[in-house]
Amino acid sequence: MNIRSKLAWALTVILVITVTAGSLYAFYYIRAYMLEQAVDDMENDGYWMMHTLKFLPDGVGLQDELERVGRATDYQIALYDSGGSILAAYPAGSERSPHLHLHPREVSRLLEGDDQLRTINEPDDERIRVYATIPNSRNEARFFVINQTRSQVFQPIADIRQIIYIGLLLSILFILVFSILIAHYMARPLFRLTRDVERVAKGDTEHVIRMNRSDEIGTLAASVNEMAQKLRSDYQQLQALNEKQRQFFADITHEVRNPLHTIMGSLEMLELPGLDEEKRRKYVRNLRSQAERIGRLFKDLMTLQRFDSDEKFVIPGHADLADIVQDVVDWYQYSARSKGISLEYDTHSCMVYADPGKIEQVLENLISNAIKFTNEGTISVTYSRNNGLVEVSVSDTGIGIPEAHWGRLFDRFYRTDKARSRDKGGTGLGLSVVKGILKAHDSDIQLESEVGKGSRFFFVLKSSESVQMKNRETPQDTGSESVHSTG
Repeated sequence: MNIRSKLAWALTVILVITVTAGSLYAFYYIRAYMLEQAVDDMENDGYWMMHTLKFLPDGVGLQDELERVGRATDYQIALYDSGGSILAAYPAGSERSPHLHLHPREVSRLLEGDDQLRTINEPDDERIRVYATIPNSRNEARFFVINQTRSQVFQPIADIRQIIYIGLLLSILFILVFSILIAHYMARPLFRLTRDVERVAKGDTEHVIRMNRSDEIGTLAASVNEMAQKLRSDYQQLQALNEKQRQFFADITHEVRNPLHTIMGSLEMLELPGLDEEKRRKYVRNLRSQAERIGRLFKDLMTLQRFDSDEKFVIPGHADLADIVQDVVDWYQYSARSKGISLEYDTHSCMVYADPGKIEQVLENLISNAIKFTNEGTISVTYSRNNGLVEVSVSDTGIGIPEAHWGRLFDRFYRTDKARSRDKGGTGLGLSVVKGILKAHDSDIQLESEVGKGSRFFFVLKSSESVQMKNRETPQDTGSESVHSTG
């Protein structure tokens, strides 16, 4: 049974019970009122008859007088003398009716009692009786009894009972129709909402539920729309993540396959008989170079994996940029000299709050890329403090990067020139590693570049002083600033 049927039945039952209970209450209230009114009328008529019969002269035809009184009241009446014998009865011929007969004890009680009027109205008795004495009567009549049946009292109700029942039946039919209409009106937005939610549940997250209501149904519709929007956003993110993951594994496969082919080819050449020593050294260098390339690839992958899952990816502390830069420059001096590139760097002390090992890795990747894509000129590593932050910059006079590549330059395995990049031994993950490390430091890598003139990568780190939150200035430089050049 759907909700519309349940609502219709619930409203019908409630309304029918309410109308029926009200009708029954009114019906029994009217019966009680009519019975009470009938008793009052009988007592009033008894007093009137008492005085009327009292002043009738002796010898007057009591039967005729009783019939005149009886026609005016429509009661059953019996008139008695002091011995309890019936003098007259109305209707005529009802003298022997059991309900008019009085036991001698009742006669004595009436004659000896002080009450002039006594009413007998027992719930289990069909008849209502009023006994009355006639004191100081001018005739032989001493008391009388009037009675009527309850059915006589309730006759007006019996006449309209059928009308009441017909009205009640029509009311119930009207209530049924009204309940169905109301249930349909109340359930219609729920049915519509159910259909809309089913569409969302089947994957149609683009569907928007439009309900301009301020009640609970409107609130529910708004909640479903919000849920659908979140599902849509999550689904799009999952799609994008799935696409990136698919591309990621495809790139890993490609990156590993190329050096493996080179390694296999070099091994096959080394197995050739009569291979001269110069070629043997060449193939051994190829093996070492490709093995190192695979090692760098997995090292970068492990770094990125730690960034994605390890909350302690970076362990910041107070470190001097001068020491970090000096160590990295020492590693790449030979590579820069071999290409005729001048490697310039700052040497003045500058304390930062960062993970020194991870910042070394950032500078390694940036300087390594600069050397790869700079054929002549200068590579500069500089840093300067400004408002509690330290900006670190790596600039070159290389080939530059077209602006069309800036948006994806830091994506994993993205290369501006795939063939040339692989020839230079890159893994395609260096800038992704840089971005991940700096993000863990609440920073980001920025780029300025012009094709043919060079590029500048820069980022900011927190200074030690700002982290320690000192109000007074702390001497930052332990010596005069200087620029050292190698090349």
